[in-house]
Amino acid sequence: MSRKGRNSVTTRHRARAPIFAALGDETRLLLVRKLCGGQPRSISQLTKGSKLTRQAITKHLRVLEGAGIVHGVKRGRESLFELDLEPIEEIKEYLELVSEQWDQALARLKAFVEE
Repeated sequence: MSRKGRNSVTTRHRARAPIFAALGDETRLLLVRKLCGGQPRSISQLTKGSKLTRQAITKHLRVLEGAGIVHGVKRGRESLFELDLEPIEEIKEYLELVSEQWDQALARLKAFVEE
């Protein structure tokens, strides 16, 4: 692979790292699950049923927003948050590619061992 090709791959991997980091927290995963319904939700709606404060939920939402997973919209005095599925789809495609590469590596190993 050329240096330019490697740099492009490295850049794409680095672009995914914040998404994995943001999703690597149980609270943020719960927030993503709550936002999966497709309806924008307020911080108070997202806090409901949680032991966390509104400030803590807001902090987690900002991390998700920084990774591009959610975005906030102001409606009057209230901030509503929505899930952006594009980064999730990109991660899904990436994980499918990694899975396929592992399947191929394991198939090569099996063929080698069986020779």
